[in-house]
Amino acid sequence: MEFTYTPLGTASATPSVYRYPSAHVLNIRGRLFLIDCGEACQIRLRRMGISFLKIDHILISHLHGDHLFGLFGLLSSMAMVGRTSLLNLYGPERLRKTLDFFLEEYGEGVKFQIEFHPLGAMQGPQTILSARNLDIQAFPLRHRIPTYGFLFREHEPELNLRKDLVEKYQLGISEMARLKRGDRVIREDGQCLEPEQFTYRPWEPRSFAYCSDTSVFAELPKWIQGVDLLYHEATFADSEVECARTTFHSTARQAAICARTAGVKRLLIGHFSARYPDLSKLLSEARSEFEAVDIATELTTFEVPLKKY
Repeated sequence: MEFTYTPLGTASATPSVYRYPSAHVLNIRGRLFLIDCGEACQIRLRRMGISFLKIDHILISHLHGDHLFGLFGLLSSMAMVGRTSLLNLYGPERLRKTLDFFLEEYGEGVKFQIEFHPLGAMQGPQTILSARNLDIQAFPLRHRIPTYGFLFREHEPELNLRKDLVEKYQLGISEMARLKRGDRVIREDGQCLEPEQFTYRPWEPRSFAYCSDTSVFAELPKWIQGVDLLYHEATFADSEVECARTTFHSTARQAAICARTAGVKRLLIGHFSARYPDLSKLLSEARSEFEAVDIATELTTFEVPLKKY
């Protein structure tokens, strides 16, 4: 059951010879989610061998160009390669105007439906998609314009029965069904069968959070508490902390403090200013606060492993 994250671009503001603008792919059990769509996103998708036709959900964090300018090209290419299936697009309400302009001026060949899901004002996390095995929440970040982070979390798996006890206690079909639902079973002879004794969770649900662009604020660690993998912007080094404050961005150290406070398992930092061709300083400053941190190296796939209880 795959759960992987692949950064396609981790630059901030403008592309550089070192990094592409923001775009990221999350693969959860074969379902592909594209988070942000910076310039040349479709080229990076081709480089990774990721089919345009398999992306059914695109989430746009905010309407700054470095997170959006690749969308027209990707939608056009989806049409040219014959996409017919529904595409779900999530983003700030003002993205609707951008989408309408695209469809009016360049949408003649678009034969597939684009369903837009606007993200409005919110004070905390809100569920924007609840599927059979997965929930996605959006939450407000602190930036110069309305901006959203995203939290992906698998559902708790169904309980499994302990096969040795099924035979030992000669469990019936209805008894097994009730125990798997987590219900207590009272037999006719008064015997009480507790679900905790007869069942177990086969594996732990996995989670991923995306936070870009944002300055630090107190509520964020609570909203992403305990996630397995966190991508957090780290636009600046400590020496530019005032610039980070005035532009509503974060330093690498601040990203690491957020991760530590939230108790996340692993942190990947990205959205780097072009002034840092060498990222070792940013990584060092982050690791001084939180050990389990790495660079979100572009075109590298990071796995969230399946863990059994």
